[in-house]
Formats: sequence, C-alpha cells, structure tokens
Amino acid sequence: MTKFIFVTGGVLSSLGKGITSASIATILKQSGFKVSMLKIDPYLNVDPGTMSPLEHGEVFVTADGAETDLDLGNYERFIDQTLTAKNSFTTGQVYQSVIKREREGGYLGKTIQIIPHVVDEIKDRIYAAADDNDFLIIELGGTVGDIEGLPFMEAIRAIRHELPKTNTMNIHVTLVPYIRAAGELKTKPTQHSVQELRRIGITPHMLVCRTEKPLPKNLKDKLALSCDIDKNAVIEAGDAQSIYQVPLHFIKEGILNALSEHFYIKIKPNMEKWDTLVKNILVPQDEVTIAFVGKYLDLKESYKSLIEALVHAGAHLNTKVNIHWCDSERIEDVGAYDIIGNADGILVAGGFGHRGVDGKLQAIKYARENNIPYLGICLGMQLAIVEFARNVLGIEKANSIEFEENCEEPIIYLIDEFIDQSGNKQLRTHESPMGGTMRLGEYPFEPLKGSKLQIAYGKEEVYYERHRHRYEANPAYKDRLEEAGMIISGQSNGLIEAIELKEHPWFVGVQFHPEFTSHLETPNPIILEFVKQSNKK
Repeated sequence: MTKFIFVTGGVLSSLGKGITSASIATILKQSGFKVSMLKIDPYLNVDPGTMSPLEHGEVFVTADGAETDLDLGNYERFIDQTLTAKNSFTTGQVYQSVIKREREGGYLGKTIQIIPHVVDEIKDRIYAAADDNDFLIIELGGTVGDIEGLPFMEAIRAIRHELPKTNTMNIHVTLVPYIRAAGELKTKPTQHSVQELRRIGITPHMLVCRTEKPLPKNLKDKLALSCDIDKNAVIEAGDAQSIYQVPLHFIKEGILNALSEHFYIKIKPNMEKWDTLVKNILVPQDEVTIAFVGKYLDLKESYKSLIEALVHAGAHLNTKVNIHWCDSERIEDVGAYDIIGNADGILVAGGFGHRGVDGKLQAIKYARENNIPYLGICLGMQLAIVEFARNVLGIEKANSIEFEENCEEPIIYLIDEFIDQSGNKQLRTHESPMGGTMRLGEYPFEPLKGSKLQIAYGKEEVYYERHRHRYEANPAYKDRLEEAGMIISGQSNGLIEAIELKEHPWFVGVQFHPEFTSHLETPNPIILEFVKQSNKK
C-alpha cells in the first residue's frame, strides 16, 4: 500500500516546500523505493499555461503535454524520472471536473457542496497519482490559513482517517526568523502556524525549519514540545549554496531516523553519485561563461529549467557555468558586443511576442560571424533561421508571422494543421485561443547522421524531446537554406526540429525545449555538448 507524505507550508510563501518535497523524495528513491510526487496548486487557473512568466515564473511541460507549475520540473530533476499530467492539479481543474459532472447529471440531482463533493474529487486525484508507488509525496501550494487551501486541507485530514496511521505523514515547512536587532531566533511564527494547522484538524509529524542561523538544540527542543512533535523530527533547513545539497543536509540533520520511526521501515540511501555531483557544483575544476540572451530577466525563475540544465551539465563536466545575463532589449540599444562581450558561448532562450526580438537577432549574428558556440532554443532556433535568411540568403523581408502577420517571406509560419501526440489532427489559426493551439509535450525526432546533434545524442536512433510553441519553421525554404550552408539536422513528421551551420565550429538551434528533460543525474545531451563546446579553450 502506498505511503503518503503531505508537505504544507506556514508563515509565508517561497520557503522551499518544493525543494523540501523533492529532497525527501530523492532520499527515498536512493534508498530503493518506488517514489512519485504530486503538486497541488490552489489557484483558480486551470493551469499556468496562459500566465505571464513575470507573474508565475516558468511553465513546465510534462512528457504528455500538461502545462504545470515549475515545481514539477524540480521534482523531475531531483528524482530523475518522468512525471505526467496526473502529478499536478489546480483548484480550477477540480472545480471544472465537479461542475462538468454536475451538468451531466453525475450527482443524481444532489446539492453540490465543498464537502463532500469537491473534497472527494481532490482525494480521488491524490489516490490516482499514487499508482503503484511505495511513496507519494504531495506538496500543497500556498500557506496554512489561505482560504483557497481549506478544501485541500480537509482532503488531507480525511485521508489520514481513511488509511492506517503508518501510511500517512504530515510535514510542515515553516520559518524561524532571526531578528537582528534582538540577536535572537524566534519560534513564535512557527508555533502559531502549527496551531492554525491543528485547528484545521491536521497534526504535523515533522517540522522543517527554514532559518538563516543554525538552530541550537534547546530551541529545537522548545519547538518539539510546543508543537507536540518528536525531538528528532525537528529538521533544520538553512540556506544552501546549491539546492542539490539539501538532501545531504537533511540526512545530516537526522531525517532518516524520523522517517524510519514513523513508517516502521528501514531507510538507507546510497548518495555516493549524488554527493560527487554536488561537489562538482560547489568546487568545480574549471569554469565557462555563457551569455544567456532573454527578455524575462526581471524574474530569473522564468528560465528555471534552463538555468538548472546548465548546472547539470557543469556538474558532469566538473565545470562552473557562469551565466552572463544579457537583456535582448538592451542589446538593441547598444549592440551585441557591448552586452555579450567575450562570453565563451551564446544561448538564446525561448519566448513569446515581438519585444526584444531584434536584440536576439543581433546576438545570433554576432555568434555566427565570430564563430562563438551557439545554442538556440525554440524561438532561438526560429530567429537563427530568420537571421540566416536575411543576412546570408539576402531575403531582407524574411520574418516570422508571429511578429508580422502578413509578411511577404514567412520563414516561420503557423501551420494550419499538425498531428498531435495521440495521432489526431489538430487545427490552429491566428484566431484560435492561445492555450489550445500550442504544440505541447513529447514528440519524436531523428538526428541527421553525422550531424552535431547526432554526435551529442550519441546514437543513430529516434529521440523524444518536449515542445511548447505555436509556430514552425517553413519547409518551403529548406532547399535554399541548405544550399547556402545551413543543415536541417533534425525532423519530426516533416517539421523542422533542429538546424546547424556547416561553416561554424558549433552552431545549433532546436525547436524543442531540451531543458525539460535534463536531470541532475542525467543531463540533457545537447545542453551538455553546448557547455562542453563553449569550454574549448
């Protein structure tokens, strides 16, 4: 029977519930257990797909095409496995399902209420995510006391009663602030947060205390007594140089004993490989500077997966990857050289809309003309084709119809139909809703034999990468591009997936998002190769 670990947060947001959840999952997985994870988001959006990156950070895409919270990316990166749509749900999805069922007569005319109908839907989704796993770690977004979180808290409370006591565990992540003027750590916020949790009917079995200063034993004992928790279940979580240190810190804090005693099982993780990779991150032998050209730089979490993918590559190459943030709009003002400087490699990330596009085009031209290793992702590939068409083929009016709907030379265009993951034909036009016209999820592609793409992936076979975009490279220009020195090095059902340049040391653009499949233990091959090429002195 699956064991459930519920992770809640108190006092304030952004304490690291996601990293806490992923770290515990990593420890259990490295101990030989079959582990999965679930993120519950209390907001009313059906998913974060139409939210601005500046509003909510990155939208993570699962293999089966679900647009989810960025925490799902952390889960995959830590536990080194693929999650699906059932590993994430929102209040919007819950209410959508309940109302749909009510409209179809599924409740046989009953009055629909939060309890039991909404709560039952939440419980059904939690149980469905458990599947055949030994453990399911469930992270509830928001903080205790949020009005939108109450139905989920009730579901957690109910599951506790439905299962044997040794099959559920409640972990509460809270803040122990340091008041500099008083020179003291304060436990009162944590005590009040636990009181609120217990008022709802949930008693935590473990506290994970976020703190800037080490927690002395007497303070841990005070928290244990006041919050009715075992002394060995108060876990200190200080700031770490790398998020991947957190599982190792938890083990040093004695979390294994607390978990073992609660579940009556032996937990003994093998963290040797993990420890080596973390050491490579913290004390690398080499370093490389990557110019990261984007337009959502006010919120770095807009590029969370890509930042972490560079960290993974660096860990495996024993190289520190210094990210030089380059605002594409700033490049438009002062030019590529002044912003990019002497970076070892240039990466142009994905994005939507016309803002900052000219700056990205300048960065691409700078990489092409100066033989600097280049990786273009999604829009970064599309703009590489536009730049090549304009400046090498001489097609001055080459553009994407995303930026110029009636452009004369649509190098990048919106195909009317494509075959989705299920083999069904999808139609899309400019009038289609944005959330319904994306090419989402995992699609196959075959690297061209002998290409830089194929060398990076290592074998001549079909590979799968994840997509999140509306527009495609126009195959009508394929022959002209190839005659001028561009290589179409990857295709999927006739769609252009990757491009390279013949007369360049390493210039690659990919339509997919390789960062979504990069994990600490298994970095994405194309990002790994990009960092390796950038580090060639």
